[in-house]
Amino acid sequence: MTLVTKFLGGAVLTAAIAGTSFAASHLDPAVAGAISARKAHMQLYQHNAGTLFAMAQGKVDYDADSASAAASNLATLATLKQQGYWIPGTDQETLGEDTRALAAIWADGSDIGAKADAFVEASAAMNAVAGDGLDALKGAIGAVGGACNECHKSFRGSR
Repeated sequence: MTLVTKFLGGAVLTAAIAGTSFAASHLDPAVAGAISARKAHMQLYQHNAGTLFAMAQGKVDYDADSASAAASNLATLATLKQQGYWIPGTDQETLGEDTRALAAIWADGSDIGAKADAFVEASAAMNAVAGDGLDALKGAIGAVGGACNECHKSFRGSR
């Protein structure tokens, strides 16, 4: 296990434990913890992908070390086992404002697994080239953004 993997695992666990107070008091502690963990996971996705998108868009200067670190983090996050915080019944329709996850995630015939696999593949491809220059980063970033958007379009509600 790499230092980055250990750090990310610890960060997600810490966020999950520390963040359970966000939920309304009516939620079961296990449900509140699951939602908190997945929100923390999504924030880590957003932070690392945001670094890569900002470089690709020219909003910040390209830096090979920073791009490589963000891409490695993203690829690691994508492969972490998440089933413990995607519990059926923890959707927006059931819980309201506590979450943006839609019940469609758990519906029969859901293609959430295929969408997750696409994100894992796009993140791995990004990880392989992120440190190879701005053009390489730009060539891989579209698939990452596309995978994010496909999942959010189908499975994330609005606030």
